[in-house]
Amino acid sequence: MPKPIKPGHRALRKGRYSQVNGIYLLTTVTEQRVPWFQDITFAQIACRAAEDPACLADAQNLCWVVMPDHVHLLLLLGGSSLSRVVQRFKAVSARRLNHEIGRSGRFWAPGFHDHALRAEEDIKQVARYVVANPVRAGLVKRVAEYPYWNAVWL
Repeated sequence: MPKPIKPGHRALRKGRYSQVNGIYLLTTVTEQRVPWFQDITFAQIACRAAEDPACLADAQNLCWVVMPDHVHLLLLLGGSSLSRVVQRFKAVSARRLNHEIGRSGRFWAPGFHDHALRAEEDIKQVARYVVANPVRAGLVKRVAEYPYWNAVWL
């Protein structure tokens, strides 16, 4: 009997397509899902990276939230591929975070999850879903109580 294929970061890349001016919801997790961002200093570094255009190649960040062990980004792609944008975000933020923590090595787990928004999807509704993540995770009762998020519509 053939061994079942387990989806992993390689399987996620299969068939991945980057559409110029496409809008993508991305999720990337810390290595071994260590909850680094429970620490306010580390969370603030991740927030600054999410806001820093140098960390996102030529993509525009429409909305983001930093959770204890992962980050969600809602991005409008420019000419760079989705993989390039995520690689840039991970590399720059990992360098900053590892420096602050006083460590070296991998900070982010390999790969990332992405969802390309379809034309009929409401971008603002997806953004509300992203920023409500801390509420659904039980970290806060209201979005306004959680400090690690932003959206261009505010």
